[in-house]
Amino acid sequence: MLELSLEKPETLQRIAHALSSEVRLQIINLLNKDNMNVNQLAESLGIPVSTTASHVKILEKSGLINTELRPGSRGAMKVCKRNFDDIHIQLNNEENFMKKSQNHRYFEFEMPIGQYVNFEVAPTCGMANHDGMLIPADDPVHFYSPDRSKAQIIWTRKGYFEYKFPLLIPVGKNISSVQFSLELCSEAPNYDHNWPSDITVWINEVEIGTWTSPGDYGDRPGKLNPKYWSELTSTQYGTLNTWKVTDKNTTINDIYLSEVKLDDIGIFNHMFISFKIGVKDNAIHKGGINLFGREFGDYPQDIKLSIEYS
Repeated sequence: MLELSLEKPETLQRIAHALSSEVRLQIINLLNKDNMNVNQLAESLGIPVSTTASHVKILEKSGLINTELRPGSRGAMKVCKRNFDDIHIQLNNEENFMKKSQNHRYFEFEMPIGQYVNFEVAPTCGMANHDGMLIPADDPVHFYSPDRSKAQIIWTRKGYFEYKFPLLIPVGKNISSVQFSLELCSEAPNYDHNWPSDITVWINEVEIGTWTSPGDYGDRPGKLNPKYWSELTSTQYGTLNTWKVTDKNTTINDIYLSEVKLDDIGIFNHMFISFKIGVKDNAIHKGGINLFGREFGDYPQDIKLSIEYS
């Protein structure tokens, strides 16, 4: 999701200008279906290539799409792909992590995937970002490296990662829900869409449930991936999943997951909220895990915590 606010008016103006044209909206709609080059877009729209190129340039400048040159039958061609599924515009002046909605407030905080405080990994394992591999592949000791803070994709065949989020909510507030969301998938050799993995989540050391990831996705480049990674035959993107705990139960993507409730996870027991995700030793499907940061995969976000309270 692309987050916009009045704090960055220049960015907001660029996006608004990019979306103010019917032709540019049609281009975005075409890119919803597949990546296309400028000639293909011009043919689909029934307009000159030069006009299409001008519209593509505006969309690219706004950040709504990416383009890259690829070899074609008649030289290089510019291929376009969409960057975002959603746009959220915040028009109030509250701090970024506090949002009001009627009588409720929302505390939001994003944690980079490399900022784990504890971990257990085993080959195949590694991490990378836009500049390249951050550590030697399949060598767990390097997961202690300070370079982990730069990671935008992390993978391991088994084990877990644990994160601690600061709890910046006054004690005594009435919590309505706690949710975490992130992009992830299984970890297979190269990639395999039929590679199930039983991925478990713990909040404050309480197991809230296990979800089976269907596979490891690599049939197309992730929308945010750097060029060097898009050319590899390996993991490219995942699915965006949301775990939510309320006073009734726990859900994943609004589907029932377990009977764990807010009272079970002791929100105010610490100054932080612990989020742990991994594959248990006794899992039926030990298919590993890939975690994506805001610059890899399809979704421009890190691990996002959202707490609704009043």
